[in-house]
Amino acid sequence: MIVAVASGKGGTGKTSLAVNLAISIENAQLLDCDVEEPNAHLLLNPKITRQEPVYRLVPVVNEKICDYCGECAVFCQYNAILAFPGKILVFPELCHGCGGCILICPKKAISEGKNRVGIIKEGFAGDLRIVFGKLEVGEPMAVPLIREVKKRLDKSRNVILDAPPGTSCPVIETVKGSDFCILVTEPTPFGLHDLKITVKVLEDMKIPHGVVVNRAGVGDKKVYEYCREKGIPILLEIPYQRKIAELYSRGVPFSLAMPEWTDKFQKLFEDIKGLVGD
Repeated sequence: MIVAVASGKGGTGKTSLAVNLAISIENAQLLDCDVEEPNAHLLLNPKITRQEPVYRLVPVVNEKICDYCGECAVFCQYNAILAFPGKILVFPELCHGCGGCILICPKKAISEGKNRVGIIKEGFAGDLRIVFGKLEVGEPMAVPLIREVKKRLDKSRNVILDAPPGTSCPVIETVKGSDFCILVTEPTPFGLHDLKITVKVLEDMKIPHGVVVNRAGVGDKKVYEYCREKGIPILLEIPYQRKIAELYSRGVPFSLAMPEWTDKFQKLFEDIKGLVGD
């Protein structure tokens, strides 16, 4: 089963939940798709067994052949190519790698080159298999690297996807194809505001979802009221507790030091399987 863990805002405890869930269940694989700032490995300290760079195809113009007609620039909807009399400028960071400029060029002056977008690392933390990507500094598009991370998805395992925060393209690419999505929120006005946006996205994508309330006991009850009105199940509450925060600050998944939470995360996974009908 493939379970994504997402949140409308950063700092809600999404990665902490994803890590603790992954180490609590059997035959698991954790994919950290927050490639702009991956941090699941900081809690797991995996032994890295493989790493490889990831490239995106970008146009390379042979100006010995090019007659500067500008057809490529007219075609490109992302302004990755600009044509001037006697000069072609290519902006790799804007290119989406569609290859259309190569097809449209009447002189066949454009070929495919490589632009490094990041690196993918794979390893193990005990029996848990972990895959994560790290986007190159200054690279504006995370989606191509997230796709490469998800290509390492092992369907023979129970897969946990740690999504980036927010509701933009990287999140949509991460949760796409999931059997279920856990939404981590906190009982505050900010948490409720971003939860509503994320719920709307998942409804449009028709992905079953439920809520885990982190830092339960602070804020107000409006998150609970919203979930009750929408019929969204609250799957688990994680209390606002000093010990949990201290363990996290030391890079220790709290279910390892608090064994009772292993049982709670195992039950969470079984409850999700029941909701999905697996």
